[in-house]
Amino acid sequence: MVNEEENQYFKGRGAQVNPHNKFIQNSYVKEHNEGIDDWEESDHKTTFLLENSKTIVNKVDSPDVGMAYSLNPYQGCEHGCTYCYARNAHQYWGYSAGLDFERKIIVKKDAPALFKKFLEKKGWDASTISLSGNTDCYQPAERKFKLTRQLLEIALEYKQPIGMITKNSLILRDIDILQEMAKLNLVMVYSSINSLNNKLRLAMEPRTATANQRLKVVEELSKAGIPMGVMLAPLIPGLSDHEIPAILKAVANAGAIKAGYTVVRLNGAIGQIFEDWLRKNFPDRFDKVWHMIQSCHGGNVNDSRFGDRMRGDGKIAEMIKNNFKLHCRLNGLNQNEIILNHSLFKIPSEQMTLF
Repeated sequence: MVNEEENQYFKGRGAQVNPHNKFIQNSYVKEHNEGIDDWEESDHKTTFLLENSKTIVNKVDSPDVGMAYSLNPYQGCEHGCTYCYARNAHQYWGYSAGLDFERKIIVKKDAPALFKKFLEKKGWDASTISLSGNTDCYQPAERKFKLTRQLLEIALEYKQPIGMITKNSLILRDIDILQEMAKLNLVMVYSSINSLNNKLRLAMEPRTATANQRLKVVEELSKAGIPMGVMLAPLIPGLSDHEIPAILKAVANAGAIKAGYTVVRLNGAIGQIFEDWLRKNFPDRFDKVWHMIQSCHGGNVNDSRFGDRMRGDGKIAEMIKNNFKLHCRLNGLNQNEIILNHSLFKIPSEQMTLF
């Protein structure tokens, strides 16, 4: 039996396998390359699937992710980051967490209408909503569908505080809206930068902006008066953790005022995806990196313990934490807390009654 996807390397994709979806009992494989049961695999191009959702804002119950509500206009992400924790959620839609996650992008076309409906719910207290807390709201699909821009326009109209994180320079397109929100203290933006090594980025995050482009985002948004932070997430022990001093110096010079980090954890199907990727791209370093990741999670590569799962524990995790704290201090990061303004929130129809 031949599984064609296991015998080739898909350039421009992070995952190199399509792990079985644990929620689906049956699966299909290609038995013979020349067989009469042959089929086409859509040339491995990205497919956009338009969906009608029931809700768009989700309450986040996890106590250690730094957000209370998340807003995600897309499910699946063409960026293709091998370690992405959002991969597991793609299985709920009936797809694999591997290549499907990067090639089958679910577009929630009714996101703007659902967002307005949510904001107009009785008793909504204007808590900060994170755009996005799962997949990147500025992934390549956004150029075509412009859902994120529409959501920001609504947030500005309702004076709804928004937190954002992205690794795509497309966010600069919306600097006009973000600047208006920043004047009212309604927005905080984070850029995700976990390596300055472009060769590593191309392998690990194949369709993302370069580190230089992300530093440009930090610089331009900062100059526009938009408070900027950077997430070193996730750091890969043995691959990218040594870059902490250089990254923090670069982002501080670009204008960032906040920084955070996570240590990679490989829950669910992500473990198989990342292991396969690591073996294929760094065979000579596989054992070292794999064991270092395990050392951060009690001998496992996965970790679900609140409080420990994001930062890890053990000697290596402790060294990463101390190194990060030291260079944040040396570069003047995390000196002040950013608190967004929740007092301006108004439903537009209510505003009209004033006239």
